[in-house]
Amino acid sequence: MGKDVIIACDFSSRAEVMSFLDRFTDEKPYVKIGMELYYAEGPEIVREIKARGHKIFLDLKLHDIPNTVMKSMRVLSKMNVDMCNLHAAGTAAMMEAAIKGLTREDGTRPLLIAVTQLTSTDEERMRSELLIDKPIDEVVMHYAKNAKSAGLDGVVCSPLEAGKVHEACGCDFLTVTPGVRFADGDVGDQARVTTPARAKEIGSDYIVVGRPITAADDPVAAYKRCMAEFIG
Repeated sequence: MGKDVIIACDFSSRAEVMSFLDRFTDEKPYVKIGMELYYAEGPEIVREIKARGHKIFLDLKLHDIPNTVMKSMRVLSKMNVDMCNLHAAGTAAMMEAAIKGLTREDGTRPLLIAVTQLTSTDEERMRSELLIDKPIDEVVMHYAKNAKSAGLDGVVCSPLEAGKVHEACGCDFLTVTPGVRFADGDVGDQARVTTPARAKEIGSDYIVVGRPITAADDPVAAYKRCMAEFIG
């Protein structure tokens, strides 16, 4: 499976996201639709962006009892997205139920990946607030192995952890990595970050890039720069 840059379209309205996507006249970038846009506009925004020819990562991070997640994934599978996700902390039973719900009658389904630890979480917060005393790398690898055992396609993780995830779970187990910034850019609220070029070296399969592209003076140029650094 090839590498790709996914643009995090973290906008609050249809007008904003369409104005942004209209700038891309020659490309149809892979886009992430997260909670903000989905909660503002609902399923129709997913269908509309998909109809424009974009691949979609629907980033809703499901985390609930297995039966609720299974039924919710059954709904999402009908929306023809390319990738969706859940929290690995929801247990193997929840992840297995998600796969069951996501799989259509013909056996096809979107890619399903699990969030290990949010890239805004550092080890000190994990210890003091979540009461997880294991080193963050160990926790991420354990969650990744659980996700693989449950039949998922990969994990969301820091780009700094992508290589280790591949070592633990195999090269075919996908790493989808936010927390990517240009070397000359602002890290924002991310705690564990790296550049597109470095993410490529470490082994990220997909990088998710938001503000460095969406807030750029020339988003198309920023996207092309990202693609050049990450894909080569």
